[in-house]
Amino acid sequence: METALTKLVGVRHPLVQTGMGWVAGPRLVSAAANAGALGILASATMTPDRLRAAVREVTSRTDAPFGVNLRADAGDAAERVRIIIDEGVRVASFALAPSRELIARLKDAGVVVIPSIGARRHAEKVAAWGADAVIVQGGEGGGHTGEVATSVLLPQVVDAVDIPVIAAGGFRDGRGLVAALAYGAAGIAMGTRFLLTSDSTVPDAVKARYLTATVKDVTVTTAVDGLPHRMLRSELVDALERSGRTAALLRAVRHAAAFKRESGTSWRRMIGDGLAMKHGKELTWSQVLLAANTPMLLKGSMVDGRTDLGVMAAGQVAGLIDDLPSCAELVARVMAEAHATLRGLPPAD
Repeated sequence: METALTKLVGVRHPLVQTGMGWVAGPRLVSAAANAGALGILASATMTPDRLRAAVREVTSRTDAPFGVNLRADAGDAAERVRIIIDEGVRVASFALAPSRELIARLKDAGVVVIPSIGARRHAEKVAAWGADAVIVQGGEGGGHTGEVATSVLLPQVVDAVDIPVIAAGGFRDGRGLVAALAYGAAGIAMGTRFLLTSDSTVPDAVKARYLTATVKDVTVTTAVDGLPHRMLRSELVDALERSGRTAALLRAVRHAAAFKRESGTSWRRMIGDGLAMKHGKELTWSQVLLAANTPMLLKGSMVDGRTDLGVMAAGQVAGLIDDLPSCAELVARVMAEAHATLRGLPPAD
């Protein structure tokens, strides 16, 4: 199935595995790439040295194109961009809109730039700055999310820009791919669906928690870092929502200290990265610290398997997923469903 996305990045299928912290590591990314999708390596939870090693590990596992996701507002973003360029990575994906200068630097090096956005005006801005495509995440998506549903946001963006648009938020199967294509998208991006595969390194106990979740078990909370965050309801989420400011600050300091040890970052950079996420919002100091070290909260679940001490970002589709296929099986299934759906549509008059 050839679309503007497959032609742009050189993959076989118009599917993207999103860059999820602690989840989208070399094993999952290479498996997605070998299955014909665009795998995206998550770099925010890696040191620069670990990022370079991870890129090389993916390259050793697959000859297919893949990408790296990074935070445009991180203090070491320029260093990470240099690694992407040096290692010949095909795609740079951004969780926040990169600057015009960062886009130009990557494009000059032949890297395809695909920011993720949650509003039409952001898509218009990065398109004007030279982005090659955009991932549009509607409110159904996991992690930090907005209020506008994909079915409303997607056609707005498709009509506003003349670059390929990839739909995210609420996708898990071939019917969703066909629906996105009908809206004018060039493909779909899936996070939770790829997290729940046998190639994902997420501990089995955590996967089991996702598989038993219903749609109503997926919630949106601002208690983690002050921004709307879609995740599975858990003991930690309940505790954060009940905590007073003093208890929240103490918990945030403990998590921040753990993240400092894990990432090798400085207190100054950590707080600076947290402040960069405010975007004009009124955040408490505990939320600023949590914004900078949310990766440690994710690590508690996604690496350590502690569903009681970590957060579990989840799209609403988590409540509809009940199996753990391999990436190859998942991609083959999605594409077979898409072709069957297309064949089953009424013929045009």
